[in-house]
Amino acid sequence: MAVFGYGRVSTKEQTAENQRLELQAAGYSVDFWYEDHGVSGKTHTSQRPQFSVMVDRMRKGETLVVTKLDRLGRDAEDVLRTVRCLAELGVEVIVLQLGKVDLGSPAGKLMMTMLAAVAAMERDLLVERTQAGLRRVQAEGKTLGRPVKTSTEQREKIRQLYAGGESVSAIARDFGISRASVLGIVRKGDQTATTAVASVTQ
Repeated sequence: MAVFGYGRVSTKEQTAENQRLELQAAGYSVDFWYEDHGVSGKTHTSQRPQFSVMVDRMRKGETLVVTKLDRLGRDAEDVLRTVRCLAELGVEVIVLQLGKVDLGSPAGKLMMTMLAAVAAMERDLLVERTQAGLRRVQAEGKTLGRPVKTSTEQREKIRQLYAGGESVSAIARDFGISRASVLGIVRKGDQTATTAVASVTQ
């Protein structure tokens, strides 16, 4: 069965030829070679053009060989997803960095279990860092979200103009904001008015 090789480099000026030669030096005769140029390691494998083309052409019993684990994904979770997808296709996955371990073998599956644990830890750490960052920002009294482009007085004027029949496009042009911003201000005003009426009638 065919042996596929895959390489990736972060800039279009670089070449993945050294990665191909590394596979060859390890004793693999690569029948089909694919490489992505100008693709960052932070890019999911599903967004790597040549990787996607390669997977579409692979069949059960064939082998994929890469030099390093990051060729299979941007993080532990992405690598895990990629390997599972290839395993479902019946493709053997070899990573030289891991000592030629077939990730579909018992030893490889154990390694993938550990990788899944790392992925879960990465997600937990990300959530923890995000929450800590939000708490810090709130403690500093800063407002979250995008900065407001209009003042309270301007927003009230926008609502008045809209209620008076002025077009959204004209209002947006006069205040130097987008039509979406105008609609957002108007709708928020309508929601506030509805809430106020509801509270009075209760």
